[in-house]
Amino acid sequence: MEVMPRHRLIAALWLLVFVLPAVAQKPGKPIRPGFNLFSKQQDVQLGQEAAAEIRKQIQVVENRELQDYIQRIGKRLAAQPEADEFPYTFEMVNDRAINAFALPGGPTFMNTGLLIHADNEAQVAGVVAHEIAHVALRHGTNQVSKANFLQLPAIIAGIATGSQLWAGLAQLGSQTLLLKYSRTAETQADILGARMMAKAGYNPIEAARFFEKLESEGGSRAPQFLSSHPNPGNRVKSIEAEVRVMPSMPYNTAEGDFARMKRLAQQLPEPKGAQQQQQQQGQAAPAPGVSAPPAAVRTPREIPNPSSRFRSLSGTGWVLNHPDNWQVLGDRSQGSITIAPQEGVVENGLACGVIVSTWQAPNPRANLRTMTRDLIADLRRTNPDLNVGRDQRRTRLDGQEALVTEMRTASPLGGQELVQLVTVQRDRGLFYMVLVSPQSEYARFRPAFEQTLLSVRFSN
Repeated sequence: MEVMPRHRLIAALWLLVFVLPAVAQKPGKPIRPGFNLFSKQQDVQLGQEAAAEIRKQIQVVENRELQDYIQRIGKRLAAQPEADEFPYTFEMVNDRAINAFALPGGPTFMNTGLLIHADNEAQVAGVVAHEIAHVALRHGTNQVSKANFLQLPAIIAGIATGSQLWAGLAQLGSQTLLLKYSRTAETQADILGARMMAKAGYNPIEAARFFEKLESEGGSRAPQFLSSHPNPGNRVKSIEAEVRVMPSMPYNTAEGDFARMKRLAQQLPEPKGAQQQQQQQGQAAPAPGVSAPPAAVRTPREIPNPSSRFRSLSGTGWVLNHPDNWQVLGDRSQGSITIAPQEGVVENGLACGVIVSTWQAPNPRANLRTMTRDLIADLRRTNPDLNVGRDQRRTRLDGQEALVTEMRTASPLGGQELVQLVTVQRDRGLFYMVLVSPQSEYARFRPAFEQTLLSVRFSN
């Protein structure tokens, strides 16, 4: 059987985690951020770096009255607990295209076209709340993490040497993922935005009316907002359903004279030139001075032996020990991390190390063997050349039943690579660990892998 390329193997594993059909969001049900290799502080850093570059491409409104108005609306919404206390900023852009966008960590931009097109302040607040929801749910870095999980360990590792996150994403060609969302993300932002609106004193149904207005008036030239914020198909109905389970309250918030603000926006001079083209397309401007990622090692032998000293690491619902000369990449609070020697993080991703995460299986009532079998079956249907071992080995992690599945594929360092998938059924989902090493050097890393597995402890 032809051996499957390594990047397709690991990508296939993570594809199951990330792109399974989304379950419909029940009204009133909590919405939580998804998988993310970035920490919240890295969201903030990335957003600030990106905002500095984007401000070079747009024309920020110089009218202080308009800027103060949008900032008051934004701060009222950002004060709600759903906004998750990111350091939000709000700026109005002199652009009559109907669009708005928010960067990871809080920088939020709104075109004057939205203010001109809205019927009332609540509709403006609906768009701002929608953007805040994208930030709070970390949709931008979530999408980058899903699309580049093999490459991101190298980018994140580069932060220690002074590299910029924004420059690293420019190298991956992933900036557009920060501003263009999936339909599932749009549904979540619609609902969470509606909740923030209501608590801030705005009628959330106005958000549905404004989105409906954009859809009906778009025609063959749909507003730019809809290009980067696609209609998930039931936008108005999902917001209306959410409103029905909200407690009754008066909606009479007003941060200024809306009619006056609208006139001021209409009277602004046309923006100079075409410097906003990229932003209007829902894309971010390229960043200069891209830094190189860590250099790839030349051979597997150049990855040093694991240390005999181990360090404790805690994640969401688990604790384990790992060699103290291995670095931890990703956001452990989100339950998905990479633990690897520095030399194992090569230019095209992870060559040696451990990935720890949790998978939300489509059938949470299935047993461990069935979940693992379904995962492997999905992998083989998507990638028929996947070289998966026939036997599964039973073991135990912290007294709980576990399955070990071995796979082999080509190593980016030459030769073959051994990949072990270890799965354990938990209340939070299917806990799994992916152990990766060059097959020729597996004997060197096996004791560290085994000690790491033996050290796993689960918590409720």
